[in-house]
Amino acid sequence: MSQAEPKSTPMGTTRHADIKKNLVFRNKIQGAVRQFFSDRGFIEIETPVRLTAPAPEPHIDAVVSGDHFLQASPELHMKRLLCAGYENIFQICKCFRQNERGQFHLPEFTMLEWYVKGADYRFLMDQTAALIRHVSIWVLGGNHISYNNKSIDLSGAWRKIRIADAFEQYCGMSPQHALENDMFEEKLAFEIEPRLDREHPIFLYDYPLENTPLAAGVVNSPETAQRFELYLAGIEICNGYTEMTNPEIQQRRFMEELTARKNENRPVYPLPTRFLNDMQTMPNAAGCALGLDRLIMILADADAIDDVVAFVPEDDEDGAVKQ
Repeated sequence: MSQAEPKSTPMGTTRHADIKKNLVFRNKIQGAVRQFFSDRGFIEIETPVRLTAPAPEPHIDAVVSGDHFLQASPELHMKRLLCAGYENIFQICKCFRQNERGQFHLPEFTMLEWYVKGADYRFLMDQTAALIRHVSIWVLGGNHISYNNKSIDLSGAWRKIRIADAFEQYCGMSPQHALENDMFEEKLAFEIEPRLDREHPIFLYDYPLENTPLAAGVVNSPETAQRFELYLAGIEICNGYTEMTNPEIQQRRFMEELTARKNENRPVYPLPTRFLNDMQTMPNAAGCALGLDRLIMILADADAIDDVVAFVPEDDEDGAVKQ
């Protein structure tokens, strides 16, 4: 005799009924994303969610899963495929970050990540713009997004601002000065992001290399990474860069980060030696990680990321929302 399925509480039922249209819209957006990459000859791939050795990066603590870690990004495995001869690859997957919860944050979220062999971060900025225009036309019928009572114009050239110029304009200091005084993230979040143009997409680019250990440096500027972040309505949507291809430099950066984590009493991870070994054949490439939940939230004109995902951390196992 089978056991009846447990019923949701009225609050749980109401939440899921209220967001159904957004989940249907979400499915349409994901279809548009896949169509964009399929049209350009990309291969959709899957990589492991549990890792023995995550990439040691500043400000990101991996979630422990037994004797493994849940991925904060599929980056290492995807770049191992580049090393094996793959060229244009993408995936839509779940990623996990410790201590991330808020209007635009979830500890378990959906990432769109893609890599292009032979490309650099400038090419990828243009491709990112083409992707978002494609999705907007596919699901909304045009190049304008309505979000939070403002119209975001996706047509024309998208503005690009060097991060050094943004810090000088809005904070009156250099990014390096902010880093040295442990204020970089605070200044970016509270003084720069709130003052960015809400009606046009903006790329911030050329970030300090210190915060981007997996990126290639800018020629003739060894402290600067070939990295960009895209903002829509003042909200960070994605992070992309030209990839580091030198395994010796990459190992040194990892070791420096692991030492810093130890000195700060933060979790220290095993060195990702398989990735470093595979880097011997790493081609020139660029990659981008895009927070798909955030993009869907903006396209759906939703107030919070909770409104475009079926379940949030506060939901219990049968779907009822805890109070």
